[in-house]
Amino acid sequence: FRVLWTLWILVAMKDLQREGCSAQAPLSCDAGVCDGRSRSFTSIPSGLSAAVKSLDLSNNKITSIGHGDLRGCVNLRALMLQSNGINRIEEDAFSSLRSLERLDLSDNHLSALSFSWFRPLSSLKYLNLLENPYRILGETSLFYNLTNLQTLRVGNVATFNGIRRIDFAGLTSLDELEIKALSLQNYDSQSLKSIRNIHHLTLHLSQSDFLLAIFADILSSVGYLELRDINVANFRFSELSAEEINSPMKKLAFRNADLTDESFNELLKLLRYTPELLQAEFDDCALDGVGDFQPSESDIVRELGKVETLIIRRLHIPRFYSFNDLRSVYSLLEKVKRITVENSKVFLVPCEFSQRLRSLEFLDLSENLMVEEYLRNSACEGAWPSLQTLILSQNYLKSIERTGEILLTLKNLTDLDISRNSFRPMPDTCRWPPKMRFLNLSSTGIWAVKMCIPQTLEVLDVSNNNLDSFSLFLPRLRELYISRNKLKTLPDGSLFPVLLVMKIRENALSTFSKDQLGSFPKLETLEAGDNHFVCSCELLSFMLGQPALSQVLPDWPDSYLCNSPPRLRGQRVQEARPSVLECHQALLVSGVCCALLLLILLIAGLCHHFHGLWYLRMMWAWLQAKRKPKKAPCRDICYDAFVSYSEQDSYWVENLMVQQLENSESPFKLCLHKRDFVPGKWIIDNIIDSIEKSHKTVFVLSENFVRSEWCKYELDFSHFRLFDENNDACILVLLEPIEKKAIPQRFCKLRKIMNTKTYLEWPLDEAQREVFWANLRTAIKS
Repeated sequence: FRVLWTLWILVAMKDLQREGCSAQAPLSCDAGVCDGRSRSFTSIPSGLSAAVKSLDLSNNKITSIGHGDLRGCVNLRALMLQSNGINRIEEDAFSSLRSLERLDLSDNHLSALSFSWFRPLSSLKYLNLLENPYRILGETSLFYNLTNLQTLRVGNVATFNGIRRIDFAGLTSLDELEIKALSLQNYDSQSLKSIRNIHHLTLHLSQSDFLLAIFADILSSVGYLELRDINVANFRFSELSAEEINSPMKKLAFRNADLTDESFNELLKLLRYTPELLQAEFDDCALDGVGDFQPSESDIVRELGKVETLIIRRLHIPRFYSFNDLRSVYSLLEKVKRITVENSKVFLVPCEFSQRLRSLEFLDLSENLMVEEYLRNSACEGAWPSLQTLILSQNYLKSIERTGEILLTLKNLTDLDISRNSFRPMPDTCRWPPKMRFLNLSSTGIWAVKMCIPQTLEVLDVSNNNLDSFSLFLPRLRELYISRNKLKTLPDGSLFPVLLVMKIRENALSTFSKDQLGSFPKLETLEAGDNHFVCSCELLSFMLGQPALSQVLPDWPDSYLCNSPPRLRGQRVQEARPSVLECHQALLVSGVCCALLLLILLIAGLCHHFHGLWYLRMMWAWLQAKRKPKKAPCRDICYDAFVSYSEQDSYWVENLMVQQLENSESPFKLCLHKRDFVPGKWIIDNIIDSIEKSHKTVFVLSENFVRSEWCKYELDFSHFRLFDENNDACILVLLEPIEKKAIPQRFCKLRKIMNTKTYLEWPLDEAQREVFWANLRTAIKS
């Protein structure tokens, strides 16, 4: 009981999870197209109406389709139900889908197919029934009513084992048929005979047991036969009836096929029945042999008389080093015009073989083992006389110069692809075939292009290299491909006077201008996206100011993104908008300069008006004085007073003042600049020292004093001392009447003293002079 209960809970949780997933990812429809891929639906969603024209329910968990699930979809054109778990479809499930043109039921669990499913689908053009586990295609003619069907895919890997005559009856308009029958055990003769004028038939057959019978049935109707996953090692040919000789087949392809020397010889016999065959392909095939092909002499001309194209890709030859020179099939390929042998370990084409390929115009030997030494043998004198295009991409060539010299024998060569080789540095000069017009040097690691490049070129591809410049003159060049390099600017257009197309994507371009583009007189197409564009004002002005630019730039605007400035990084150039300041720097600088000039003039005016220069000089002198080492106060004061006076007032000072103060009973020691200044010492230093060494400073004020420059300095330092020591060390003596406003406005402290304290005035009356001298002595002593 407990086990049953646990199982019930698990089943319930699983159902809830499915419902939750369905609810989280509902069907999304837009303009009649409904997308329900990978939504974990367990059934056809309900509510579908006639508005639905396309319904995609692939990769879900739908297990059955009922008769009413699609009843409302009367206008449905496409129904995709692949990769579900569908194992049951009711008989009339598609009865209302008369407009359906595309139905995909591949990769489901349908073990039996019913005619009733497809009977109403008269408009169906595409039907895919691959990878369902059925054994046969129904009990009756499954597709009899599908007269408009153009593409049909049926079969599977494991269980589909029988093809009958009734299986493809009624398919009159079929254009493409794919049959996957890797487990085929029975093939009824003429089962594919009923299909007429089919363009492309793809057969997945693991063995070749029924290949001859199938070949006989389809010869008269198939234009392109593709055989996949087949092992034809044991295939043996037998004659076919003469009525199948006029086959329309133009292309035959083997993909992932296993062959031997013997089976290849047998397959060659089949080719006599395909006189219109133009192209043969062998992709991802394995040849267990050494190339010992023995076509009969009588069949040589008939078997490959019209074949123009032979393509071999990724051919695996286990006994590669024992492979012979294919001398026996030389004559088979004399009329072939196009040969591709890609990634098949080709290291040499024998000279004689090359000389027999007289009609060859196109040869692709890319992804092989060619080196210059063996290429010289392959391109010997008389080799490939009609060759126009040679592709040697991704081989082991090392020297551009030697490669060009070796190919001089190819007089008609016009197009050469030697890309994806690791070349040494390019020399200054090279020799090339005279008619060269196309050269591909992409992905070769070259660092520079030189005059080695032929001047006859019309198309040059040097993409994906290490070029940081391109300055080669190519007068005939019409197309230049130079993407994925390191160029920082566009090449000079004068180097390419007839250039029409240039692709220079993924370089280091930061900008280009009208002048640069204008240097290309005939340029029609320029692809320059995915570069490191600096969205400067010049670039944006040019790009946004050219409405016709999109006609020249096919990748505009999505591939043109700003790399700088940082605030615009990642934006499309078309949408980038720089700031006004970035685009008008000249005006900005001019405005700033004008503003600075006005500010300087304003400061100069204010300094002049408020004596700012004086304050600066004063501050400098004071700082100089403050840096001097201080002395003891007792030795600092050497004078009772420093006398500041004008030279024009020296008579009064020297003959009256000095006599009265220094020659009295209690003499004072005065400091006079004429007498006590130290010779050779800077005047300002003398003034500072004298004021600092004096107990008082006596200013003898007069009109001469105000006009004296040195008196102003002395007054300045005395004024500063008032602030520095906060004392009243100055004594004003008015030698003659003077207006207070004559004292400069900047000496606010002195003006304040004159406004608040009594100053000494030299009396004109001699009787009062004794009192004056007494007051002056008292002031100095205080």
